[in-house]
Amino acid sequence: MGISFFYGDEDYLIDLEIKKMKSALDSNFSGMNFAEYTYNEKDKRNGIGFSDLIPILRTQPMMFGKMLIVLNCRNLLSATLDDSQLKEISDALENNNGSIDICFVAKYTKDDKTKKPDSRRKIFKILSKYDNKEIKTIPTYETAKLTEWINKFAKEKGLTVPQDVAFEMIESIGNNLRQFNTELDKLQLIAYPETKITKEMIKEICISNEDLFNLTDYLIADKKGDALLEMRKLLVNKHPLELLAPLQTMIKKWIILKIYSKKVSAFELTKMTGFKEGAIRANLAKLKNISVKSLVTLRENLTNAEYKIKTGQSIDPAEELENAIIR
Repeated sequence: MGISFFYGDEDYLIDLEIKKMKSALDSNFSGMNFAEYTYNEKDKRNGIGFSDLIPILRTQPMMFGKMLIVLNCRNLLSATLDDSQLKEISDALENNNGSIDICFVAKYTKDDKTKKPDSRRKIFKILSKYDNKEIKTIPTYETAKLTEWINKFAKEKGLTVPQDVAFEMIESIGNNLRQFNTELDKLQLIAYPETKITKEMIKEICISNEDLFNLTDYLIADKKGDALLEMRKLLVNKHPLELLAPLQTMIKKWIILKIYSKKVSAFELTKMTGFKEGAIRANLAKLKNISVKSLVTLRENLTNAEYKIKTGQSIDPAEELENAIIR
């Protein structure tokens, strides 16, 4: 594989590329022969600087077989580097002896004004000499491409998804490839022992992002009346337990954002929450007027409601969920 350079705003496909590269490592030594770094000259607590970069590029495998190094290089692509530094990088890559694979990664969000690095910069030209690929988010209107990915994920799970059912998934989820894969995991359990996914299963399992986002937005804004109305719309087709899982996951991510937003880098927050940088900024803006204590209390209420519903202590699960929200 040698040197690779992946950049773009579809982080899930970039992650899949890296996963494929990792799977090629010797399984007996993969833990020692894989390393990931983030270039961040301005904040070395959350990354590496140029003084660390060249030794890393010249690293040798610690054990038998190849080694894979993933370098998150978004900041490197915009860094001010002099000619001698650029030459050091170029020489290190050209002299790669083949026992180490190096993957440069630059993830961009849909909200970034600049969706890709400046191709005129010298560092971009150096990396582009090697295996490089721009990986873009697939627009929602390109249903054929989205359907192709749905079918690919389904095939890996031994499932078949007819075209009209794939369109139903796209209508419900949008163009979120990561969520397609996650929802198919759930659908696999629902369908068993059958392998064909139906529209009825989609309607039963896949919660509309728009509806769920409306509910969570009202919760953040402390508009409990509106939140209850939105929740009741969802409960027409969903059991309360189906809402509790994504709600608790979302609130957990909000708590992480509130606690760590000023302590760690945006890249670390992305790893901790799964949010892209644009989504991090948007959520932090929404969370501005709600305290960590309120979020923790809400999550505890939802956890208690889930426990009572699952243990049969709740006579009316829908009412239990409503009470958890308005307490």
